[in-house]
Amino acid sequence: MAQGTTEVRGSLWRLPAMRALVGATALGFASYCLTLASLPAYAVAGGAAADTAGLVTAVLLTVTIAVQSVVPALTARYGPGPVLAVGLVALGAPSPLYAIDDGLLWLSAVSAVRGAGFAVLTVLGATLAARIAPPERRGESIGLYGLAIAVPNLVAVPAGVALVLDGHATWLAWLAASPVLALPLVPGLVHGARGEPRTGTTSSRAAVRAALAPSVVLLVVTLAGGGLVTFLPIERPDGALATAALLVFGVTGALTRWRAGVLADRVGARLLLPLALVVGAAGLAAVALGLGVGAGWVLAGAGLFGAGYGTVQNLTLLTAFARAGEGGATAASAMWNASFDAGTAVGALALGLVAADVGLPWTYVLVAGALVLTLPVARAATRR
Repeated sequence: MAQGTTEVRGSLWRLPAMRALVGATALGFASYCLTLASLPAYAVAGGAAADTAGLVTAVLLTVTIAVQSVVPALTARYGPGPVLAVGLVALGAPSPLYAIDDGLLWLSAVSAVRGAGFAVLTVLGATLAARIAPPERRGESIGLYGLAIAVPNLVAVPAGVALVLDGHATWLAWLAASPVLALPLVPGLVHGARGEPRTGTTSSRAAVRAALAPSVVLLVVTLAGGGLVTFLPIERPDGALATAALLVFGVTGALTRWRAGVLADRVGARLLLPLALVVGAAGLAAVALGLGVGAGWVLAGAGLFGAGYGTVQNLTLLTAFARAGEGGATAASAMWNASFDAGTAVGALALGLVAADVGLPWTYVLVAGALVLTLPVARAATRR
């Protein structure tokens, strides 16, 4: 019998499959986070124009979103183990090739291959997190999975930038091969998860429709997050305010994404998800106010928005799985992950155009309003 079908008392960390999931996720996202912010700087150092350096990230995320849509079909045909193993290799093995050349086209080509691997990791990581634990403790399992993502994000993003700026891009390239080290963890992870019934195209489409409402909520929240992370440092380039605010945002987001699942297992998501949107909107409005009033408001707002941001991530994934059912878990995960990446990308691009017209503070106010307007969708998302 798979571990996920047995009664688990105490911490889910006792499950070998959970430890394997956390390890594989941390190694995979360490690679992604190391290169996320550092590759554009590496491209600029190689002679690329500053306004085109983001192409590397755009290529990676575009391929990621495209491949996420086919991961459910690949998994149904070949099984999660082989697909996950190939994904880890695709994400990690090409990374040392970054050291060969710092040209924009070369970096984008390598990133395209890695984007396919990242798509597999994101979809199957979330799916397996839902299958490892008993259904009544799914929120806690998703929370641990979220923590395994958040910690590399806090550490590896600034570390990657520091390596490139200090002239150690070769070290960065080799360290980003870390997903390959997760290959020995795949058998234990897959065997410790409950199996998913094989489903046809109709079931996959139904699962996507079921996951649509929580994915829309996630898209709006990640759009706001992409706008905060991208433009706050540009608005406040001097001093440590932007760095401190983003650190507060990251820490509160990590903690709430971890612990929100435990709370949702006890009281459900119907009240928690709308509350998280309200908290996030209040936080973003406080950041907007602080940009004209003082640093204290910016830091407090970043903390509040981070709390809402992390909670929404956990609860939307949890509700997407609940609505899609066991047979649609992989398709629901693909929909959720595509919404996450699309929201982040749109926030990093579109909000800059809005800010150019109305200013960044009013842009954040408008996005806070969009979060409030999403409340009816959040209520609908928590209904089966």
